[in-house]
Amino acid sequence: MRARAVTHVVENLERGGLERTVIDLARTQAARGLCCQVVCLFQRGALAGELDAAGIPVHACGKRHGLDLRALACLRRHLVANAGGVVHTHNASAHYHAVLAATGLGLRVVNTRHGMGALDAASRREQLYRLALRRTAAVATVCEAARRDLARTAGWPRATRLVALPNGIDVARFAQRDEEARERLAASLGLAPRTRLVGTVGRLNPVKDHAGLLLAFERLLRDVPDVALVVAGDGALRAELESLAAAPALAGRVHLLGDRGDVADLLRAFDVFVLSSRSEGYSIALLEACASALPIVATDVGGNTEIVQHGVNGLLVPPADPAALAQALRALLTDPLRAAAMGRGGQERVRREGSLVAMADRYDRLYADAAPGPAPAPARYPRP
Repeated sequence: MRARAVTHVVENLERGGLERTVIDLARTQAARGLCCQVVCLFQRGALAGELDAAGIPVHACGKRHGLDLRALACLRRHLVANAGGVVHTHNASAHYHAVLAATGLGLRVVNTRHGMGALDAASRREQLYRLALRRTAAVATVCEAARRDLARTAGWPRATRLVALPNGIDVARFAQRDEEARERLAASLGLAPRTRLVGTVGRLNPVKDHAGLLLAFERLLRDVPDVALVVAGDGALRAELESLAAAPALAGRVHLLGDRGDVADLLRAFDVFVLSSRSEGYSIALLEACASALPIVATDVGGNTEIVQHGVNGLLVPPADPAALAQALRALLTDPLRAAAMGRGGQERVRREGSLVAMADRYDRLYADAAPGPAPAPARYPRP
């Protein structure tokens, strides 16, 4: 029986791949007739307005550090409105808080683990997560690599269903790259119109290894001088990366744009998309690059190999290997026909397998499997 209501529980709706997936999934589900709401443990976040505009309620519990009974009570009040529906949690902290808040309500709980799962299985967060799995109908990972990783972790309950369920994107939002867009972006950055642009999108944190990317780009400039690196995203490493980018060998060739809301437009302007992560789940940024018909250079980690087929829609290189990264970028920049063919291959694949419709269909089936039998009609969710 298809679910009639779903409450998504997240930490917040700041910019990021997880948050983008939740927003797009909630909008798709609401368009299909589900009664949707999103509950944030902490603050609403910068992207919450997108759901406001779609008429989907977003509630914030304002959680403080440590055990916060007031935030749990707030979360429980919003779950009560989900009579007979599904509680869909995202990542570990949101999951065990929601399971605790849902005690005695008879709600069906499913969880999605974004990324590659636990960094430290012995941490308090992961221990609480595994305790909560005893009252969890199913867990979806965003790629097969993550599913295998979690299945190997000690303490996984046999009764908890574990499946790989890839993310999807709104493919229609992304147009194919074009020369005019590239020239406009180059001009806005003070570059010559014909400058080729290598681009990346993501938070500036250590796991993305932007520092390694800058080392690779310095190598690339020795052989391909008419190229610039464009980095969209913000984070704790912003000042450090700005300092590295100011080095004489890179000065004027690396552009840190900060947090951007026009990623679809930026992608149209890139010649090649690069992802230098040391660890990755199922990257929304890679899916968006594919939708924009961009050839890709990505590290051979996590779910990247489930999006990028080496030699078909991009090139895979070992993580933390600036020399290999530079060589792959050089190969695509110096062979535009091959690069264009790879871009088309990625676009065809994401349209076929990586759409929001495909993802929503997969979650419909997961909800139904987790909750046999009819569900009572839910109450209308109150506006925040």
